[in-house]
Amino acid sequence: MAKPVRRVPQQQRAARRVDALLDAAAETIAERGFEAATMTEIAERAGASIGAVYQYFPNKSALVFALRTRYGDEMDAQWSALSAAAANLTVQQFVDRLLALLVEFMAAHPAYLPLLSISLNFKRDAAVRNRLRKRFALLFQRYAPALSGDDAFRVAEVVLQVVKSLSALYGPAKPKERRALLDEYRTVLAAYLTARLG
Repeated sequence: MAKPVRRVPQQQRAARRVDALLDAAAETIAERGFEAATMTEIAERAGASIGAVYQYFPNKSALVFALRTRYGDEMDAQWSALSAAAANLTVQQFVDRLLALLVEFMAAHPAYLPLLSISLNFKRDAAVRNRLRKRFALLFQRYAPALSGDDAFRVAEVVLQVVKSLSALYGPAKPKERRALLDEYRTVLAAYLTARLG
């Protein structure tokens, strides 16, 4: 795949244009799906010319890659803030807030779930991914000081993978089933963390 962004915005105006294009892409994909969304429609929705879109994104996949990167960064920032504020939370409260953040994120970003089903060979920067895992690992060591750094990091990886797996089930489920799924995930995560963190 070509580089996700063809032209790196150097000025504030260009950065705003990229943000507008990503917002328009998110709205279009949320309404019409990835396959039906067109670059022309995204440009029109953003109030930009089609040429302006191609200045920054050589194709729709590159635009989606950038949008998924944005979503990943936003989600990591929210989870990192939770980790920093979680020192006085019980394990169950931490699990409740972690899942609530994911559900709120999916509600606020309707394109998030459709984007997950698109195969783009999407890989986030390893340093970014590990930064969040390290924050969670430090939190888990506060809960269980005897936990080694490697064990805490592994627990963080498992927790994040379990939480992320909810998305695939949550998206197609009806509201009642979504509530039931959240209850199941709360049970799984609380049981796992209680067992690992004492």
